[in-house]
Amino acid sequence: MEEKTGLLLHRLGLKTIGDLAAIPRLSLTRRFARAELDGNPLMRLDQAMGRASEPISSPDAPPVFRTLARLAEPIQDPTPHLPELCKALCAQLAGEGMGCRKLRLTVYHTDGEFSTITAAMSRPSREARHLERLFEGKLERINPGFGFDLITLEAGGVEELVIAQHRLEGGAEDDLDLARLIDRLVARFGASAVTRPTPWASHVPERAQNWQSAMAAPTAPVSPPARDRPLRLFEHPEEIRVLYAVPEGPPAQFIWRRQTLHVTRYAGPERIAPEWWNDRPGTRLRDYFKVEDQTGRRFWLYREGLHGDGRGGAPRWFLHGAFA
Repeated sequence: MEEKTGLLLHRLGLKTIGDLAAIPRLSLTRRFARAELDGNPLMRLDQAMGRASEPISSPDAPPVFRTLARLAEPIQDPTPHLPELCKALCAQLAGEGMGCRKLRLTVYHTDGEFSTITAAMSRPSREARHLERLFEGKLERINPGFGFDLITLEAGGVEELVIAQHRLEGGAEDDLDLARLIDRLVARFGASAVTRPTPWASHVPERAQNWQSAMAAPTAPVSPPARDRPLRLFEHPEEIRVLYAVPEGPPAQFIWRRQTLHVTRYAGPERIAPEWWNDRPGTRLRDYFKVEDQTGRRFWLYREGLHGDGRGGAPRWFLHGAFA
């Protein structure tokens, strides 16, 4: 229903379908006699109640991108025919401005059976040589039996692929090379063996990233933290022994990995409260500090808890990361 029609009905006090159905049709027919279909509430009401037909146009079936090779005699190995199949398939995709993220190679045996080999990509592609290399080491899995005389190569996961030049000199894109490497590793070792870090919406540093399959679609970007943080964190925060601490500030001296470090400069604190939906009751807050020692090395450390917070004894100190 048109927006102006809905606004008019609302002004008339007709806020629900029941209100509209209770009104005598004659009075509304006069008001909306010249309205189009979308602007006629009586027509839309009849369609909703099943009293009037509502033509529905189904979307067109997506195009199928498939190429095949019919063989005069049965063969045992499809490898010699794979380059031409890939070139023909990529030509079809290029003609429609598309790329694919999945491939399915099927060989049809002379005895009526068939065998299928699949490959996947981390991003859409229509580069014939790249698609061909995804089947390296996989075609040996096909049991040729008495041979096969028909080979098909079909594209799946078809998406629009827009070619854009991001570098002035027109060289190869680094992220494209990485995508090709990921595809080849997945083709050889399997999708579960190749993962990549992705940002995760959490203020707790060790939860700010997650791991997902390298073949999964990229997640929506997550806003970076408000303050600078080390690019690399320790897998587990390392507890440090504090010799002397500045009130409401970082340690003036602390021992880490049998080294006594003297803090010459610091910035902070950055307070991070527990996430009540993830953390156990009694989890203590953290105060993070960026500190620099006497040799110029910069660290990221935090105090866990406050004196008298009722969630444990004295606060503990941990070193969580180091700046480059």
